[in-house]
Amino acid sequence: MSGRARLAICAWVATLLASCALLPLVSPATWIVQAAFMLAIQTGVGAATRRVPLARPLTVAAQALVTLLMLTLVFAHTQALAGFVPGPEAFQHFADLLQQGSDDVSRYAIPAPLHDGIRLMLIGGVLVIGLAVDTLAVTFRSAAPAGLPLLALYSVAAGLSESSVSWLWFLLAAAGYLMLLLAEGRDRLAQWGRVFGGAPRTTGGPESAGPLAPVRTGRRIGAVAMAIALLPLPTISGGLLDAAGTGVGAGTGGGGTISAVNPLVSLRDSLNVDENRQVLSVRTSPNDDVSDLYLRIVSLDDFDGTTWKPSQRHIQSVPSKFPTPTGLGEDVKRSEITTRISAADWYAQDWLPMPYPPSGVNIDGSWRYEPVGMTVVGDHGQNTRGASYTVTSLDVQPTAEQLAAAPQASSAMRNQYTKVPKSLPAVVADTARKVTAGSTSHYEQAVKLQDYFAVSGGFQYDTQVDVGTGRDAIAKFLRDKQGFCVHFSFAMAAMARTLGIPARVAVGFAPGTPEADGTVSVGLKDAHAWPELYFEGVGWTRFEPTPNRGSVPSYTQSTTPGSDVPDPAVPSTSTSTAPSTAPSASESCTAQQRKLDGCTSQAPALATGGGPRGPWWYAQMVALGLGALLLLTIPFAPMLWRTRMRSVRLGAHGRTEADAAIHTLAVWEELTDTAWDFGISPDESLTPRKAAARIVRLGHLDPPSAASVHRVADAVEQVLYAPRPQLAAGLAKDVRRVVVGFQDTAGRSTRLRALVAPRSTVRVVWALSAWWMSVTTRAAELRPTLRKPSGQQG
Repeated sequence: MSGRARLAICAWVATLLASCALLPLVSPATWIVQAAFMLAIQTGVGAATRRVPLARPLTVAAQALVTLLMLTLVFAHTQALAGFVPGPEAFQHFADLLQQGSDDVSRYAIPAPLHDGIRLMLIGGVLVIGLAVDTLAVTFRSAAPAGLPLLALYSVAAGLSESSVSWLWFLLAAAGYLMLLLAEGRDRLAQWGRVFGGAPRTTGGPESAGPLAPVRTGRRIGAVAMAIALLPLPTISGGLLDAAGTGVGAGTGGGGTISAVNPLVSLRDSLNVDENRQVLSVRTSPNDDVSDLYLRIVSLDDFDGTTWKPSQRHIQSVPSKFPTPTGLGEDVKRSEITTRISAADWYAQDWLPMPYPPSGVNIDGSWRYEPVGMTVVGDHGQNTRGASYTVTSLDVQPTAEQLAAAPQASSAMRNQYTKVPKSLPAVVADTARKVTAGSTSHYEQAVKLQDYFAVSGGFQYDTQVDVGTGRDAIAKFLRDKQGFCVHFSFAMAAMARTLGIPARVAVGFAPGTPEADGTVSVGLKDAHAWPELYFEGVGWTRFEPTPNRGSVPSYTQSTTPGSDVPDPAVPSTSTSTAPSTAPSASESCTAQQRKLDGCTSQAPALATGGGPRGPWWYAQMVALGLGALLLLTIPFAPMLWRTRMRSVRLGAHGRTEADAAIHTLAVWEELTDTAWDFGISPDESLTPRKAAARIVRLGHLDPPSAASVHRVADAVEQVLYAPRPQLAAGLAKDVRRVVVGFQDTAGRSTRLRALVAPRSTVRVVWALSAWWMSVTTRAAELRPTLRKPSGQQG
């Protein structure tokens, strides 16, 4: 096998190993097999075109063309000419798939389902990275810069993944890169000839020197590369609206594995939606009160101090009759209501919006039931797009006395729903105790917390505030007192947990707008988040701490003397207010104004297909990866420039007598620059012969290296002074031998300086300075000709 073929195979393997870091992001991971096959075809095309041989740009173009044809055959064969030739329809289909993939990336928690859009992004991204690696390492024979696209691929994947075996993906990516470097080193050594030798070992005599310096140098470079690779990358801390979520895991029932939407991503991305598009149309019995009809999508009960997200739960088939909600006693008043819900054709939500607590649901399609949160989730890509379904639910009506008299929750409930991390800022618990001082029950504490946020605490509803990042986000919200529903619900639930009250956060829709035909229109701006607190004998109970949003529960009215909580008889203000810095007590929005979209609320939306959203976090990760590449490229720019210059000077040009002088002088310049990199500055006043003697003396070169220096100097004098310069053979090999000689005699710090920060790169600065001086000189020469004589009129 030739050295270049071996290098191509190593580039293929290195790209695949780096791509393994993407495996935890989606489920199933079968895409990697398809990507490996297509990447092998791409690599084979490159090997074939280089063997022809074609010019380097034509080789890259051929690989890119074959890659496009393969992607068309796999993802857009029905829209393509002859099944694989892309046309306008095929490119439009690619755009649609990429948009779908972007939406799925924004909607799904890790691991996301392997839909066509995500699969195109994964496989297409791997092929693009593979083409870059093959081009740099094999076509242009420069394996070191090929680590940059590999690093970009690994960095994006590692930044998104929360896998417990992330160290394994790092080792695989690092091993692939080192293998690529070693393959290139072996190929270069093979081009230099037989460099392994030395005197054979003799009995009783000194051992041979063994492998010459290039082998030792390769090992040292590999060690330095591994050390650089092991440098820790900066971690990305999540914020109050962190997009990471584990979602629903593998179930033991009939549901299998279903990836869950993290609704906070869509909630955050839709904050600035301008059009209040209808998401759901809701109809209940004529006598049912819909002012408190919240539609709950999912509950977030896993709190890590930074964000709330759904826990991993077992799922099962949807039962015909849902069980009684956890904790609901027989003495609590309740009534059953039936709700008919129709989703918009563009609204694709995996979780089914339903009133809480549901008793049953009648819907077509593939759906599964999660019993702990009493939620229904789509299976195998099932979503709400255009769905119509009927939900029976309980309208639970506890009294303030029943809530105040609720006994202590069970130890299992407290252990699961009152946990807060040790990293939670102390101000959260301190504020909770201060606000609820003097309370005689958990219920009274909950009402005081609600009043603190909604009325007495001076908080302002504003959707334009910075959400904050890290574990101090809640503390920042308590200090600045500005935020929207997510801030209020997160903070109240966290504070309730510090008081020993089981709490979680629910995400869904606040009550919508009644229409003339008896239906209720739920729009994008009705999206909402609220806390749910658990009381034994009543169950999970809704509270509303967000000012001027939703409706205040009637059971929070009676045990706080002097409370300014609005009368529950007042119509719901769930249509929201415009985000501003004005106090939270703002004017309510009438139903007629809401129908005409006259209210300027910026409430977040949970829609996956409405409004101009886009995966902002994906763009941030790409920007972060590019920034990391830039930061890594800048320190290594001198090394890359010297590597390129050495390759050009010692390359295949200058093989005829006509350009013998150009080639010889370029080789001599490379020799003097190499000596300069190792601390021997050039002396332009010396003849080539004296300069060569100075290099040998100051560099302490061994006899073979010294002979190489003198051969290059003799060739320079020959082309400078001979009537007909002749091309000397083996000059490039002589320079490479000199490089090895310098590496053998120089100290470790000198070798590292010559590799990473070579002194001769100052020529770039000199060249730029000379260019700038020439530009300014020409400008100065042109200026008098452009200036009019002093007496001339315009």
